[in-house]
Amino acid sequence: MFTGIVETTGRVAAIDAEGTNLTFHIDSSLTNELKIDQSVSHNGVCLTVTGLSGDTYSVTAVDETLKKTNLGHLAVGDSVNLERCMPATGRFDGHIVQGHVDQTGTCVSVQDLNGSWLYDFQYDPGVGNITVEKGSICINGVSLTVFDSHDDGFRVTIIPYTYEHTTFRNLQPGDVVNLEFDVVGKYIKKMLAAYK
Repeated sequence: MFTGIVETTGRVAAIDAEGTNLTFHIDSSLTNELKIDQSVSHNGVCLTVTGLSGDTYSVTAVDETLKKTNLGHLAVGDSVNLERCMPATGRFDGHIVQGHVDQTGTCVSVQDLNGSWLYDFQYDPGVGNITVEKGSICINGVSLTVFDSHDDGFRVTIIPYTYEHTTFRNLQPGDVVNLEFDVVGKYIKKMLAAYK
C-alpha cells in the first residue's frame, strides 16, 4: 500500500523490450535502499524491483499495465515519481493508494497562479470512475484533493513544494496521466450498484 506522498523522482536510464513487456532501468537516489522483490510506485503504478546495479534498479511492466497506464509513453531521460510502500510504523500522510491505476486522463490546462499551480484534467467517464468535491485522487502517484468535480473531469491545485519535487513541474497540456480514484468511493459505488 502507498499513500501518494512522492519520496523522490527517478530518471529512466534505459528501456528494454522483452516480448510485449518493457523493462525500465531507473536511476534513483533510493536505489541503495531497495531490495529485489520490493514494490515501488512509479507514476502511481506498483511495480516489483527485479534487479539492482549501482545507482540503477530495474522493474518490468507487462502488456496489460502498459495498455492501462502512461508507462508505455516513457522515454529514456524522462522523470518518474517514486514512492516505496508505506511501512507498518509509518505516518499516513496522503490517502489509501494501491498502486493500481484505474485509467488514464489528459492534462487540459496548467495555470501559474503566482504561488501555486492550477491543473485541469479530463477523463473518460464511460469507464465508470467518479470524483467528488474535496475527495482524494492519485495523479501519477501524487495524492491530491479534487475540486470543481464534474462528470468527465476535475481540477487540483499544486503547492510549490509538490511542483518542485514531483514530475508536475514537467506536465503540459495534452500529456497523459495515470489516475487512481479513491478506493473507498469505488467500493461504495459498487455496493450501491448491487442494490439497484
